[in-house]
Amino acid sequence: MPEPGPRPLRADAQRNRQRLLDAAVGAFSQDGPEVTLESIARSAGVGIGTLYRHFPTREALVEAAYRNELAKLCDAADELLDRLPPDQAVRAWMDRFIDYLSTKRGMADALRLVIAAGSNPYAQSRDRLLGALGLLLTAGAAAETVRADVPAADVLTSLSGVSLAAGEPAQRDQARRLLDLLMDGLRYRATH
Repeated sequence: MPEPGPRPLRADAQRNRQRLLDAAVGAFSQDGPEVTLESIARSAGVGIGTLYRHFPTREALVEAAYRNELAKLCDAADELLDRLPPDQAVRAWMDRFIDYLSTKRGMADALRLVIAAGSNPYAQSRDRLLGALGLLLTAGAAAETVRADVPAADVLTSLSGVSLAAGEPAQRDQARRLLDLLMDGLRYRATH
């Protein structure tokens, strides 16, 4: 008989965990790795004991916060396709990707501490991102609104470049223009 896995969290415990992750992303992005865990717990509206029950170390909290942001971005592909035409879903996901990279950049120092402690928070990031983007591009190609000949890896590299070129919040308008330009290059054009 297989070993039982960890018990699922009660609804209130899951809400507390999510509030902690959201507070951690904001705190590590804004204040860096030195932010106190007590201030994160306070910002999440829970006690420090609740934080430690979910995340026994600072590194565990940083890694979980980063992976949560990655999961939200990747899971957004299905949600966007459910409510938008595929080409619009691709473009909306691009905006979310830029936000994700901005958060990741903000958390860079905290993530370096995780890596120094021997973990690799980025281990499956690229594969997950390529999977989400591939799903969007495939849907767009099937609807004949997005070109079918552009690999997801090329689009991901282009998005990373846009993020580097226009990564500061003050340059957000430039990022939107660059994303629109990239999206225009991805649009399907029937040949006659």
